Parts: sequence; C-alpha cells; structure tokens
Amino acid sequence: MQAQIRETGYILIVDNDETMQQAVSGYFSDRNVPTSSASNWSELKSTDAPPSLIIMDQQSGMNDGLDELRSIRSTSDIPVIMTGQCSDELDCIVCLELGADDYMAKPFGPAELLARARAILRRREMMRVAPVRTADRGGYRFGGWRLDRRARRLTDPGETQIHLSKGEYALLLAFLEAPGRPLKREHLLHAIRIHEDILDRSIDVQVLRLRRKLENGPNAASMIRTERGVGYVFSMPVERF
Repeated sequence: MQAQIRETGYILIVDNDETMQQAVSGYFSDRNVPTSSASNWSELKSTDAPPSLIIMDQQSGMNDGLDELRSIRSTSDIPVIMTGQCSDELDCIVCLELGADDYMAKPFGPAELLARARAILRRREMMRVAPVRTADRGGYRFGGWRLDRRARRLTDPGETQIHLSKGEYALLLAFLEAPGRPLKREHLLHAIRIHEDILDRSIDVQVLRLRRKLENGPNAASMIRTERGVGYVFSMPVERF
C-alpha cells in the first residue's frame, strides 16, 4: 500500500517531541511514505499544500492539539490521528468526539501508527472511487428534515444546511434506508466502510456525532434509539422523494 499513500500526497506530523517526530518521519520515509513535520501548529504556513492525513499530538502546545482539531473539523474532513499520554479512557473519547479518526496512546510503535494511517487512507480511497449509483438520486424526508442525495445536502426543519462528514452521511443514509429496523453494529460498520482493524466502539462514536448534529430537530431525542444487545434503530418515519 506504499504507492497508495505516495499517490494521495503526504502525511503531516505535528509533535513538539522532536525525538518522536524524527522517529516517526524517519520510519515513514524509509518506507516511501512522504511526510512533513512541525513542532506546533503555528509553524505551518498558509501556503502549504494540504496533507492527506494529519498525525497530531494532543499537547502540541497548551491544549493546542484539541483546539486545532476543532478548527480542522470546522472546515475540513482531512483524516486526523491524535496521539498523547492517555491518562484515562476519557482523553481518547474526547479526541474522537471532537472529530479525530483515531487515537494512539504514547508510547506506540511507528509500525502500528503507519498501519492505522494506511487503513484510514484506504477507506477514503474506496469511498472516492466508489461508482455513483442511480439510487443516489432523490432523497428522504423525516420529521421536517430533508436529505438530498444528489446534492449530498442535509437541511433541518428551519432550512439550515447541516454539514456531514462522509462517514456521517453514509451512516445517516444506512438508517434512512431501513427506518424502524434494528441495525447491527457490523451492518453500520460495513455501511461506512470501516475495516476490521478499527474497534467496534468507533461506530458508537459515529452515532454520537450524528445524534448531536440532529439535536436541533424537535424530535431529535427519539430519532436514533439504542437497541440493547443489537445496535441502533432509526425510529422516525421516513418518506422518499
């Protein structure tokens, strides 16, 4: 998969630990994976071409990593792997809920980090080259919301457009195609093309993110219901158009 990463651009490493920064960039470069490094976000220039993936330390500055993760997610869906001294599970969860695609606790091996980066880039490439189906025309209405598949646009009951990442869009589509039916986590994982090397709890994080984006609707609390021991159910009536 080295050619895959080489063709899609470079990986940006943001870490104020120069030893870690050099170890990761050196390992990646030895395997023909181009990288660029910075000790903190302020070193980056606005003229720099965007990377294919960002590996960013949670403490690259005083909480700078989390602040920059919020900033990235407000304007872009570039994949982000957060790293850090994970003192408890909450650190990992916070990063994932803010939009990180993965989290690795230090110390870690560069081989595993590269494997996770490749897995994320594989998924993005699969989604990019997936053929457009005629079924993508039309859309769905539910509780005053509208999802236009041709434009890939979600609008709330007040006609405000709600931004969805590719994973959130695919997840919502899976729910809308099977309203009222309990969907297993495995089915939802397949729907958003997450490979087996990602933990099942990642789908719970994706559902949490989607729920939060649907919170503005009057019926948001009951849209996606947890079905204990099974997965999730989209409980809102859905109309195709």
